[in-house]
Amino acid sequence: MQEISGFDPIAAPDARVLILGSMPSKVSKARDQYYGHSKNAFWVIMGQLFGAELELCYGLRKGILMTHRVALWDVLKTCQRLGSLDADIELDSIIVNDFSDFFRRHDQIRHVFFNGMTAEKIYRKYILPTLPERFGYLVYHRLPSTSPTNAALSLPQKMEAWQEIKHYLAEELAEG
Repeated sequence: MQEISGFDPIAAPDARVLILGSMPSKVSKARDQYYGHSKNAFWVIMGQLFGAELELCYGLRKGILMTHRVALWDVLKTCQRLGSLDADIELDSIIVNDFSDFFRRHDQIRHVFFNGMTAEKIYRKYILPTLPERFGYLVYHRLPSTSPTNAALSLPQKMEAWQEIKHYLAEELAEG
């Protein structure tokens, strides 16, 4: 088993929503960027939603997300995993990120979106029970995984589900 470390969050101080994955794939780690695998639909979807097109350099894509008040992180800080699949994560090895500190520093976030089931399961099992009650206002949503291994849904179906982020952002910004 190989020990893997995640990335730092992408988050502006005024972020309103947080998208959480589980842990970067080998390809993402090699490219040093979130969702770096060319077959992952994440940046295609972000391109449609916010203009963070896959063709843009990674720095510009990150900036576009921050401009639109979208934060991006993973639930895991480190873990051991053989390969890149979430199913291969050795659960006894996981260390989760510090979300109490993150939400304290990004106090405008109200909605947390999980990129797939694994991120949600880990968060609900290992993180949610440890969060102070003061973060009880957070609302959680699971979206279909953008991973190429999630072939149950087509890109248009994934795109439709991920529109939910824009809906909540518009709602949050309208409320002030």
